Amino acid sequence: MARLGMHAPAAMFSWRRVGAMILRHLYVLRGSWPRLLELMYWPLVQLFLWGFITLFFRQHSSWVAEAAGVLISAVLLWDVLFRSNLGISLSFLEEMWSRNLGQIFVSPLRPYELVAALAVMSLIRTLISVGPAALLALPLFDVWVFSLGPSLLAFFANLLVMGWSVGLVASALVLRFGMGAESLAWLGIFLLAPLSGIYYPIAILPGWLQPVSWALPSAHVFEGMRAVLFDGVLRIDLLAAAVALNALYLALAGGFFLYMFHVARQRGLLLQQGE
Repeated sequence: MARLGMHAPAAMFSWRRVGAMILRHLYVLRGSWPRLLELMYWPLVQLFLWGFITLFFRQHSSWVAEAAGVLISAVLLWDVLFRSNLGISLSFLEEMWSRNLGQIFVSPLRPYELVAALAVMSLIRTLISVGPAALLALPLFDVWVFSLGPSLLAFFANLLVMGWSVGLVASALVLRFGMGAESLAWLGIFLLAPLSGIYYPIAILPGWLQPVSWALPSAHVFEGMRAVLFDGVLRIDLLAAAVALNALYLALAGGFFLYMFHVARQRGLLLQQGE
């Protein structure tokens, strides 16, 4: 009986222990700015994205009636950007999750060779993801995205490279700050969605936000897509701007990843991949 009595208090519900667990998770939140950012991030992105879509539809209802395939084409091209980003980030995160970075870099593999492998895997993942959806859009919705012609390849390539840039930056931050920053693999690309003009022209954005939008290759790609579908014209100026911006951002993102890899190697982070 005495022994049962000794254990009785521990069996009772304790708000102190509950509070200790809450405090533990609050410390995790306080020590991980990506987690704090994620809590506020998704509602704000949804607000901006669908707010701008609603505003555009209110002002251009006739545009919606005439644009049978524009929205579906935009969805498919957006998925190219999204999947190419994840193709880089998830391939890298799989090495982090399996704690394999230290092992693979015992081999003669060079960091820039890892970047090249991630880029190729991103292309493969993107084709596997988007290809079936593009083919099914015809029988299901009578939309043939390949009607964009040769310009489709240009749009695809630019969105693919932009996704690589975002994915490399997200992977570099995970490498530097640990797995607590892995949500950046999704946060970064969705942050750009309201500014890319996927479903509406850039002109619908507030004036102060339009220069920020035009600094993104994706904004030029989606404006170019609408020019092809509505006017039958391939805007070379938009395409050239997207290519130039992509070249700049890919060089910066690749350099940033290699620099963060150097920092991680110097600090022994390749073998310490926790929170």
